[in-house]
Amino acid sequence: MSQDCLFCKIVNGDIPSDKVFEDDKVIAFKDINPQAPVHTLIIPRQHIATTNDLTIENSDLLGHMILTAEHIAAKNNLTEPGYRLVMNCNEQGGQTVYHIHLHILGGRQLRGLG
Repeated sequence: MSQDCLFCKIVNGDIPSDKVFEDDKVIAFKDINPQAPVHTLIIPRQHIATTNDLTIENSDLLGHMILTAEHIAAKNNLTEPGYRLVMNCNEQGGQTVYHIHLHILGGRQLRGLG
């Protein structure tokens, strides 16, 4: 855990969040600045600053995050119409909180990125 990390504070319960899912590896909650009708963030309980910091030892966490996203998408009836998964890395990649997180966006037609 990083004491200055916003998402670590959410994991610890120091900052409230609108949780939609949690287990022993991840927590998922609604984004406070949603970019789509459904905009959920999935964060690992373990602090990993960027995707560049992933290792063989913790790489299974990404698979767990994606399977969690699939579960959340199904609960929100997004599976058939579709949804987007996004991870940002570092400043030029658009990362603003340095604790890896997966965005789930859906509930409307999403444009761009092909």
